[in-house]
Amino acid sequence: MELMLACLALNIYWESRNQGIVGQLAVGQVVMNRVADKRYPDTPCKVVMQGPVYRSGYPVRHRCQFSWYCDGKSDKPDDEYAWAYAQMVAADVLRGEVPDFTGGSTHYHAYYVKPYWSDLMLYQGDFGSHYFFREIDG
Repeated sequence: MELMLACLALNIYWESRNQGIVGQLAVGQVVMNRVADKRYPDTPCKVVMQGPVYRSGYPVRHRCQFSWYCDGKSDKPDDEYAWAYAQMVAADVLRGEVPDFTGGSTHYHAYYVKPYWSDLMLYQGDFGSHYFFREIDG
């Protein structure tokens, strides 16, 4: 459980630490929605770390599902308060204490980008500074 909590908390921290509780919960919920979907890995850590890797096991830079994981920068949190908060949010999400208000979203993107896939999915709402989507058949 501790490893799952750490992986989910890191994703919440790096993807949404500058947002309010709703944005952070939504980012955590997307990871858990992927865990529940047979098209994605079956643990929070595997979901967060999903992407191509070199033979050495290191992720291919800028090719991961979540950009912070393979951007070449340190993944160690540098804001103690935001890290503690992300861990609390992750714990709530892992315990199932948060209803899925994202409509089953498995994807999101920042408001200032427009990835090609967003036109191929169903928009579920905006939470924090991200737009959330689910697959049409999902």
